[in-house]
Amino acid sequence: MCGIAGVFNRGGAPVDMARLVRMTRTLVHRGPDEEGYFVNGPGTGSAPPDATFRTCPGADPFRSGATAGHVGLGHRRLSIIDLGSGQQPLCNEDGSVWVAFNGEIYNFQDLSAELVSLGHRFRTHSDTETIVHAYEQWGERCLERFRGMFAFALWDERRRTLLLARDRVGKKPLYYFADHERFVFGSEIKAILAAGGVPRDLDVTALSDYLSLLYVPSPKTILRAVRKLPAGHFAVVTASDVRVAPYWDLSFEDSLEIPERRMTEDLLAILDEATRLRMISEVPLGAFLSGGVDSSAVVGLMAQASEQPVITNSISFSVSKYNEAPYASRVAGLFGANHNEYHVTPDAIPVVEELAWHYDEPFADSSAVPTFYVSKTARERVTVALSGDGGDENFAGYRRYWFDLRENSVRNLLPGGLGRGLFGLVGRLYPKADYLPQVFRGKAFISNVARHPVDAYCFSMSAFYDDAKREVLSPDVSAALGGYRTADTFHDVYNAAPARDHLSRIQYLDVKTYLCEDILTKVDRASMAVSLEVRCPILDHVFMEYAARIPSRLKLVGKDGKHIFKKALKGLLPDDILYRKKMGFGVPILEWLRKDLGAYAEGLVLHGEASRLLLRRSRLERLWSEHQRGVRNWAAELWAVMMLNLWYDRFGVASER
Repeated sequence: MCGIAGVFNRGGAPVDMARLVRMTRTLVHRGPDEEGYFVNGPGTGSAPPDATFRTCPGADPFRSGATAGHVGLGHRRLSIIDLGSGQQPLCNEDGSVWVAFNGEIYNFQDLSAELVSLGHRFRTHSDTETIVHAYEQWGERCLERFRGMFAFALWDERRRTLLLARDRVGKKPLYYFADHERFVFGSEIKAILAAGGVPRDLDVTALSDYLSLLYVPSPKTILRAVRKLPAGHFAVVTASDVRVAPYWDLSFEDSLEIPERRMTEDLLAILDEATRLRMISEVPLGAFLSGGVDSSAVVGLMAQASEQPVITNSISFSVSKYNEAPYASRVAGLFGANHNEYHVTPDAIPVVEELAWHYDEPFADSSAVPTFYVSKTARERVTVALSGDGGDENFAGYRRYWFDLRENSVRNLLPGGLGRGLFGLVGRLYPKADYLPQVFRGKAFISNVARHPVDAYCFSMSAFYDDAKREVLSPDVSAALGGYRTADTFHDVYNAAPARDHLSRIQYLDVKTYLCEDILTKVDRASMAVSLEVRCPILDHVFMEYAARIPSRLKLVGKDGKHIFKKALKGLLPDDILYRKKMGFGVPILEWLRKDLGAYAEGLVLHGEASRLLLRRSRLERLWSEHQRGVRNWAAELWAVMMLNLWYDRFGVASER
């Protein structure tokens, strides 16, 4: 895994080489092994003497002409494949195409063979060089041929264009800033800020999204001037234009109508192939193992494909309802794995502060903490780890899907707006209904039935929803937001879904938002913080496309999510693993905020600079008091405010007022 950064001086100014090096070196954690640079002409500034600027054998690296010196690419390398000759940036035969690449192309060997047959000459055995020649052969459509995870920047000297691309579901990040004079990009926002001159004004709509979703959805970032390249998209940058377009989508429309047995056989065969492809490595390789269905399936398939015991890694907690370690240990024993376990304690303050730096913008999924610890544990033994991410989104595994369908069925019992009016009235008359048994989700069930289905799903996914945000945001921020609603983003994605039924549309919505912006962001930053590469077989796009075609009635059967996937794994995993109660992957933040992290969190929540400038102190005091007294569980909301303050203090962003 790697980190990339660069600049395209669109006005023709030469590249400041010292600044390019400074940008790239903010990403040293993503690539601790090597660094390299390319500038397509004589740049300005004094680069450090240990910075390696690459040239193309047999080509003039300092091209003359009006465009000379206006593009610079930087790369930090975590060496995985072709350790001896895969250095980057890397070029084609004549130096007219250069690439800086983060990720892995798992089918690069087949693609390279095809390209050689078409007359291309390779100097290395790396997957990176495959990108260069694939672009020469097929142009932007080369993206459709790649099977992997990636974010890359490719400079085409002849066309004088910069191509940026990101993998289909967003495993690897890519950010950019553009004005009339320059286009700056990087794997992380901190690399872009290191370029200098990038405005740090807050995007208040992104702040609103964050307080609801605990992450900032693409293409926004918390900074108005910096954008994310969305997953499954590419950007073509010229001196006068930036064009962003999609190259892939996940369709649920072409429904499979074949026997279930055939489906289960196909699922297992495709997942087995995806797992084997992700085991190609020249460095030690292992796996994350929680003992749940998805990670256990990946470990089981790895064990079948490996002659050596799989190195597995898990974490444990003292609070039993969060502790999956016994299940992980059982699965490891089933497959003869070399198993390692790390016990997480509430003494997480240094980790939380470190993560606030790595995530670059506010990010409040508290499972980032255990993800960091399991990554750290794995990195002590391996450089690459396979994970089970993606099973819930592909096969409707989250419990919220059942709740959502149940709410929808009740919502549809009464015609028109009658049901919404009736249940809305009940929700207002019984404000304490959120203490009803969990099977009803209490007031959430009542108020959700009164909402539009997409609004209801957004409410279920939110920490602070609209009313709560109006109470907690300062008057100035609320005024700046006007009538903005985070739920409208969900409506746009839901309505664009290539799917016929509601459950498939919700799955599509989760793939485009929660999976990409929360789960995969969490894994990328936490693993890259310790220079660990994480690969996700269940998110192989061939596997995902097949799973999307399976009718939703075979994914969620009653309360049983992943129904068809579990049937496919019957011969691999025992029933007590396949059908045990889902626990999720979290930390006991409710208890931590009341005890071990209490004083630390209170200082940030009530007295932090972001709280002072952006939020209402009186509302925060009420949330904190109710949580500490055990009156209400405000853990998610308080954690969000805490992480907002940590980010604000670290990056010193000026708020928009």
